[in-house]
Amino acid sequence: MTKFRYSDYLSQFRSPGRKSYDVVSRLREDSWRRDGTTEPEDADPVIWAIRRGDVKELQDLATSSPVSLLKENKDGWIPVHDAAFCGQTECLKIILKAHPGLVDKRTLQEQTSLLLAVSCGHLPCVRCLLESGADPDISNNNRETALYKACELENVEMVSLLLSYGATVNQRCAQGWTALHEAVARDNTEICDILVGAGAMLNPAHTYSIPPLNVAAQKGHMRALCYLIDKGANVNMQTCDGITALHEAAENGHNVVVHALLSKHADANKPANSGLLPLHIAAKYGHHEIVSQLVSVTSRAKLRHSWISPLHLAAEHNRHAAAAVLLKAGADVNDTLAHSHAVQYSDRRATALYFAVANGSTKTAELLLNAGASLSLDPVSPLLMAARQGCVRSVALLLERGADLDAKIPSYSTTFPAVVALCMDNLPLLRCLLNHGCDALSCFYCTYGRDPHPPPDSNCNILLNESTALMNCNESPERTIQFCEWISTPLMCEWAGPVLDLLLEHVGQVQLCSKLTELLDSREKWHDVKRKLLSPRPLFHLCRLRIRRQIGKNRLRSITGLPLPDRLIRYLSLND
Repeated sequence: MTKFRYSDYLSQFRSPGRKSYDVVSRLREDSWRRDGTTEPEDADPVIWAIRRGDVKELQDLATSSPVSLLKENKDGWIPVHDAAFCGQTECLKIILKAHPGLVDKRTLQEQTSLLLAVSCGHLPCVRCLLESGADPDISNNNRETALYKACELENVEMVSLLLSYGATVNQRCAQGWTALHEAVARDNTEICDILVGAGAMLNPAHTYSIPPLNVAAQKGHMRALCYLIDKGANVNMQTCDGITALHEAAENGHNVVVHALLSKHADANKPANSGLLPLHIAAKYGHHEIVSQLVSVTSRAKLRHSWISPLHLAAEHNRHAAAAVLLKAGADVNDTLAHSHAVQYSDRRATALYFAVANGSTKTAELLLNAGASLSLDPVSPLLMAARQGCVRSVALLLERGADLDAKIPSYSTTFPAVVALCMDNLPLLRCLLNHGCDALSCFYCTYGRDPHPPPDSNCNILLNESTALMNCNESPERTIQFCEWISTPLMCEWAGPVLDLLLEHVGQVQLCSKLTELLDSREKWHDVKRKLLSPRPLFHLCRLRIRRQIGKNRLRSITGLPLPDRLIRYLSLND
């Protein structure tokens, strides 16, 4: 047996008023009936008589050729189906009188005449069929019964009629819904009351069934929700995935429903099978008002034993307002992910700050930093992840808050700042790093100098491969990679000229190794970059570099806040 999954079930919610494919296709095929006068040349005389409602002609055809009432088309429809579909009650009576055994005949889509009549809202036809012995519990290929379809159409009179003829009230469709689920999904308490009076189950007997209360909570239907609770629905019943009505309301942002459930003693500390509490769900989806309601009734002990904190989820999904509520309520900004789950990530990420940076949530990252988030609790520096994401705003924010520009990539050792190797072809990001004091001079260090370089190995290419776990904490670096080796890889050599030109803005007089010289000689458009090195650097430039060195990396990060004239700040920021 295939295991029931609640998440799969929810994805199959139906829209109100949906008709089955069989009925929709039939409506399309019957568009020729609109003028009601012209009969197509190939029209079956019995079908044409039914659609016109010509009882006399149908009676004559039934008398002269009874077998004509049994003719089946390509969809498995026979005249009795057309009569029910078109709402021709008198024609239906003629057919059933001639062939009573056709009352439960099915189409290829497993639809009976009763299902067709109900789906089209033809109450007299429904009554006629039931009086002729139609079975109300025969379902279509989606296992939808006539009662289910009547609830879908919110036809109170038809629901009552079907129940009076013995329709099974708790029969389930292919998605596990009963007629009560369908009535609840439409917030129709009148039909709910009829169904409950007929024995509809409020609390399913096993967890593979979804409680109707969860449907009301998911849809945000307060009338149905209150009705079900008043009738005895269990507010804390869980599905096979451990989902409660409170989880549903929290996920879908229904503040009033959450308040109503809590007032009826819904337990905010019942975790789903995933280990997540309703507070986690509200934080994940950014419903900060619901977070405010749940945070005061959620056990701190339960949260401590969760594998992830609500703050982590808010940070991961950039739910700034939800994160602010959690921090105001006392959430630990430096709480770390449980080790059993951290090891599932190659970079062993641990903090909410890292989650925010890894998902480009700059606004939430700033909030966490303002609340005192540490930059040193993760095995991999958040700065490296921000650089890998290519987010200049996040990189600048982290540098201004003291991120270490010399942070190492655990799996790869470099002679130049590792964060530069993560810039790829992002020149604005590289400029941001250099302006904040990144060591550009180390990029020109080479052990081979003017001598020939050995062929590159695979490490340099792996360092550039986005599909590889660059932050793999399990691996140890095999050897140290030099800048000239990195920039000459096939992926980066296209950018060698612009990258070297940018680096030269942040260094004094340097000598290029044979590899870098070869790169600049390979493109005529890069010869200007090489010519910069053939003459002494301007004094204006050298003085600026000397002052920047004297100021130091840490103060360069917030240079605009230094007590210096604006012109001097622009000069030192390389904007002059």
